[in-house]
Amino acid sequence: MADRQREQLWRRCRRLAETAALPEPFDSGRFVAGIAADRGRPIELMPVNTPSGGPCGLLMSTERADYILYPTNTTALHRRHILLHEVGHLLCGHVGSDAGADGAAIDSAASRQLMPSLSAELVRRVLGRTTYTAVEEQEAELVASLIAQRVARGSGTRPAVEADESSGFDGGMARMDNLFGGKPRRRHP
Repeated sequence: MADRQREQLWRRCRRLAETAALPEPFDSGRFVAGIAADRGRPIELMPVNTPSGGPCGLLMSTERADYILYPTNTTALHRRHILLHEVGHLLCGHVGSDAGADGAAIDSAASRQLMPSLSAELVRRVLGRTTYTAVEEQEAELVASLIAQRVARGSGTRPAVEADESSGFDGGMARMDNLFGGKPRRRHP
């Protein structure tokens, strides 16, 4: 990805993450309900016990609603990030394709284990629309990380970042350090 494209991706994701309304204190259910209300379309959260090596989370869109499947057998922090990632796909307007970033859709055995209450036909029909390109995955992941950063700060405001670090790789690293409590990195001339 060229520098200009990367910068555009950062700007777009930052704008989406900054404009998402966060409940205080943060609650994933209330956050997702707010996104659903803003979009005028239901989003149903579906906790599942994911198989080892299976997908971490899944966004399925039908005519009636969007469904976010997320694992119950992981940490609360990981679970929240997975939810934010799937919401990131919605905020970015991703519609998916027949094959994901790795070129393969989810297999039927994994889909049956993840979604035993849904008919096999519905799962087959929906899964074709729920895989994304590498760029779409990057966007969803970046939106999720930027929203998580806002949540970690406990407010809807942007972090204090020096003007020359506000964008690009250095800015991203400064924000990640801020998010995870890392020591600020020294810039080498």
